[in-house]
Amino acid sequence: MLTRREILATAACSLVAARLDAQGQNKAQVALTIPNEATGAHMPIDFVGLSYEVQQLVDPSFFSAENSGLIGEFKELSSTGVLRLGGNTSEFAYWKATADSPEPEHPQVREVTGEPKAQYYAVTAQAVRNLAEFLQSTGWTCVYGVGMGTNTPARAAEEAAFVAERLGNRLQYFQIGNEPDLFDRHLRDPKSWSAKTYLEEWLTLARAITARVPVAKIGMPDVAGNVSWLTQIADWWPSVESQPHVTTLTHHYYFGGPATNPDVNIPNLLKPATMEKVQNTANIAAAAASKIGARVRMTEGNTCYRGGKPGVSDVFAAALWSADYSLLLASNNYSGVNLHGGTGKSVANSVGGSLPGDAILQASGETPEQIAAHPHPFYTPIAMFGSDYLLEPVAYGLKFAGSFSGGTLLKTEFSTKLRAAGVNAAAYAAKLAGGQTSVIILNKDAAADLEVELDFGRSMSGAVETETLHAPGLDSREAHITRSTKTDSLKQGKCSAIVPHATGLRMTVV
Repeated sequence: MLTRREILATAACSLVAARLDAQGQNKAQVALTIPNEATGAHMPIDFVGLSYEVQQLVDPSFFSAENSGLIGEFKELSSTGVLRLGGNTSEFAYWKATADSPEPEHPQVREVTGEPKAQYYAVTAQAVRNLAEFLQSTGWTCVYGVGMGTNTPARAAEEAAFVAERLGNRLQYFQIGNEPDLFDRHLRDPKSWSAKTYLEEWLTLARAITARVPVAKIGMPDVAGNVSWLTQIADWWPSVESQPHVTTLTHHYYFGGPATNPDVNIPNLLKPATMEKVQNTANIAAAAASKIGARVRMTEGNTCYRGGKPGVSDVFAAALWSADYSLLLASNNYSGVNLHGGTGKSVANSVGGSLPGDAILQASGETPEQIAAHPHPFYTPIAMFGSDYLLEPVAYGLKFAGSFSGGTLLKTEFSTKLRAAGVNAAAYAAKLAGGQTSVIILNKDAAADLEVELDFGRSMSGAVETETLHAPGLDSREAHITRSTKTDSLKQGKCSAIVPHATGLRMTVV
């Protein structure tokens, strides 16, 4: 019996030629001019990232040098990515430095829908040692989440000191607390909890960590969605005494949810208004970060919160969404994107014990075997089927966007031109680290193909290499990135291409 990986690889070989030659009856035409000067935001070499629950560390063999399958998929996604450890479960972790370290007393918390049950667990020294070896094997760095909801300054500092020593230069910064703007639901008094009380409590933990690790870099506030907290914190920051070294303002983003929400569907995921809302959030976040001299990072997010939605989160539409989303944030000077995932068990625990998407499949009549063929969680960038790890469509979109990493984005009029052409598409251009100019066009339209003429300027010459992000359709449970074996050449600085509907195309002048 073929594995899922083998089936998808076979499908890709038979599909690619037909897909590249596809020309629908509907066609839009647009001419795009690519500037010569790289005046946009720099996209860091480590822009690409993944987010996992801290509870994943309960199994020390998961993030370890022995887990060759997972290491291979991390390296396939990026050779210089950022692993973020955090999530809802991080607020119920406690540091267990040695085998005989006692479990601390835990505060009382409230159980609410969508939040973890009060099931506490230990993060051990061995798990951190293995994590350090895993990072070394992948070439990735780490944003390490230290709990705030049920933690103490002393325990936070002890854990941070050990993590800093073991991870060394693989540690990007500490993130203290996860989605504190939702603490009033289950962890704090809703009558008194606010951005101000959060900052006061956060400073207590951050200063305790800095006392043990004087060179510690820290991110904050990692809000679920209330980016106004970033503005408030930036306004208060100049009055903070003995400021910890904050390098990054952080927030989360999920398009919608939960899976039972009928508005979470492919048309809404890909419509232009979705990215307009993303741009509004980026405006607020980037302004706050600039005020305190920091960068912004989207440290946890995906298509649909509480584990994703089958038929939306695990299909090719998610690839086009993640590519567009990532490049839009990169153009707004974000330092990176961390798409959330992990094992089905860890994510289910983070949202109360079960994935709403499973209930949808059960109600639709799918058998347990059919349900098991979906990735769990449904939105995970790297799925686990038995002992086999597999990049999912949403990861292919992130990888496609990540091809610009290390480059500088070009400020263009692409959006205006594409809107005028009447097609649901997005396009970005960058001057790569090696000096090449590259353009990514994402045709998110379900029906209209896009005929595009790219004008690099009469002084530009060279061969044009192409890569295609593709699948049989928006609802296909697969994605592929295929490099063309043919090259074109610029003619008087111009070249043309057809970008079929529901396809991404990357053209690079070499």
